[in-house]
Amino acid sequence: MSELPVEVDELTPEWMSDAMDADVTSVTILDRHSGTTGRAHVALTGHRSIPPTVFVKLAPFDVEQRKFVNRQGMGVAEARLYRDLAHELPVRVPKAFYAEFAGSGTDTDDRYVMVLEDLIASGCRFPTRDDADIEARIVDIVENLARLHARYWLSPRFGPGGDLDWITPRTTGAGDGGVGMVRTALEHLAERLPDGFVDVAQTYAAHAPEIMTMFGEGACTLVHGDPHLGNLFVDGDDPRRTGFLDWAMVAHAPGVRDVAYVLATSTPTELRRAHEQALIARYCEILAEHGITLASDVAWEQYRLFTIYGWCSATCTAAMGSRWQPEHVGLGGTERATIAAVDLDCVGLVTARLAASPT
Repeated sequence: MSELPVEVDELTPEWMSDAMDADVTSVTILDRHSGTTGRAHVALTGHRSIPPTVFVKLAPFDVEQRKFVNRQGMGVAEARLYRDLAHELPVRVPKAFYAEFAGSGTDTDDRYVMVLEDLIASGCRFPTRDDADIEARIVDIVENLARLHARYWLSPRFGPGGDLDWITPRTTGAGDGGVGMVRTALEHLAERLPDGFVDVAQTYAAHAPEIMTMFGEGACTLVHGDPHLGNLFVDGDDPRRTGFLDWAMVAHAPGVRDVAYVLATSTPTELRRAHEQALIARYCEILAEHGITLASDVAWEQYRLFTIYGWCSATCTAAMGSRWQPEHVGLGGTERATIAAVDLDCVGLVTARLAASPT
């Protein structure tokens, strides 16, 4: 196999033939854009086994953004998941025709590439909060997360020498829990966000190390790490089934983190308020079906705590302007998560936990 491509123009017929293990006679770039990764929608011709179109993920096009993403190991982690683990995940993911990486996962010159199923061509769609079936969709997301987490709950595969030891307890931000970006948002965005944002932001900024320690407490499993609606899709063959894409933030962490993330940042507020207790109970029920006990009071406290995690992730995205996501995406997620944090008195929870901790 030739060197992994960094630029879209390096997706030549020769390289693609090697990747697809079949003759590709032409490669046409239909669209390209860059954010936390580079993305290209590509048309192919060649052997009858070749799909007409594929979706290619590779390094961001901007050199500085590429260095940032590489330092976080995001691209390598996603490529490794598609290469080594996607086939056994108990949730729908895009089919990977090819996935490979080169580098340690933290070097600024790491390379990675994924040739994935074109979900639109497969008849899939992407959910929105305005969908008529959004309530059923949120229930399905939580149920799928429970099944995913149950598969890897306290698995020894994460231990030293295990085949999943590369999956780390990844948190948000650039190694500091995102506190720098939270302060940026506090300085520049507070007037555009709901009441309570300043209180949450000041509490987080003042106690980020302690809160990050809290985030690591509890039984750990494999978590998607970033399951907002923009990273989900509806299966083309079964519209009741939700699929998960964009696995760059895959991590070894308590499972409720994923649940709180999607409920706080992506779920319509009134829907979350009406169903969050039942959804947490349903999550615990599915774990129990797989022989895992998570007490309801523990799950609820984790949910309140990890609502701050989802809030922090959305706030970091908002602080980046439009460099990671369109500005309205980060602001919308931060708004919903701030309201959730106020509803759930997350600051009160953190304050009480800090007061109870030995000094």
